[in-house]
Amino acid sequence: MERKENWIKKGFVDEPIANIDNLEDAFLKLKKEKNAVLMAHFYQEARIQNIADFVGDSLALAQFAAKTDAEIIIVAGVHFMGESAKILAPHKTVLVPDLNAGCSLADSCPPDEFSKFIARYPDHKVITYVNTSAEIKALSDIVVTSTNAKAIVDSFAPDEKLIFGPDRNLGNYINSITGREMVLWDGACHVHEKFSLEKMLELKAENPDAEILAHPECKKQLLMVADYIGSTSALLKYSALSSSNTFIVATESGIIHQMKLKSPQKIFIPAPPNDSTCACNDCEFMRLNTLQKIYNALKYEWPSIQVKEDTRLKAVKPIERMLELSAKLGL
Repeated sequence: MERKENWIKKGFVDEPIANIDNLEDAFLKLKKEKNAVLMAHFYQEARIQNIADFVGDSLALAQFAAKTDAEIIIVAGVHFMGESAKILAPHKTVLVPDLNAGCSLADSCPPDEFSKFIARYPDHKVITYVNTSAEIKALSDIVVTSTNAKAIVDSFAPDEKLIFGPDRNLGNYINSITGREMVLWDGACHVHEKFSLEKMLELKAENPDAEILAHPECKKQLLMVADYIGSTSALLKYSALSSSNTFIVATESGIIHQMKLKSPQKIFIPAPPNDSTCACNDCEFMRLNTLQKIYNALKYEWPSIQVKEDTRLKAVKPIERMLELSAKLGL
């Protein structure tokens, strides 16, 4: 609610932009003047990805935020990504174009409830997915992304007791491929929960030569029919290297823009949700970002992300552990 109230209070950020014929060029000029960078998640619309200084998944965005020399970081993604950038770069201005761009997975894990949950397992290490609030990260021993989750879980001793949150689907998948029995928080991503196995199999029947690519946040029954399971960056790499020409993609459809750029001769079919006649399954929060909002956010340098310093100091440790281990493992 706080994010929404703040957004309404500062409604001028969404005002019309007058006398700008080419918004892309105007933004690039302003970005240069202000020594700013735009980093965009794979799930943004193509127009935003095309003008970003960097496009990547959650791990790559965190790595980029940690090393950029820019004074202003614009995060075309969701709120927790802006928080992660601010945690890693506390002296920089971090802007998220629309504070209503939240995350259903992050919201499924309230800090008070998660704190009570981990208190029930005092002898467990706490591993949390990057799709969480700063407060949840502050309660964690280490943070992971879908790119490095297996490798980081494997880095713990085989007899180490672990809690994994908040995504139960990713946690179940990691348990299945590592032989672990991590205690799982019961959260999920609304996009990956909605994919329809029935419609997926119908698409496969219509395209028998297509490979099914699935993000590990998808439900188990969908992962069981997938030809390849991986993070957004892993799916992108696989689709470029695979000898197949057609793919059914079970993750947010924004990644297909990058897939087409790398493999323009190939066919990419977005997997449909189960509750709509729509042919794709987009994240409503990611799509709140628009080029107009991005321009205005930079123009006014608002809305900026703030993280309480005591929370930041606790949250930065598990993120830095993740980045250090990822670098060591070559991820």
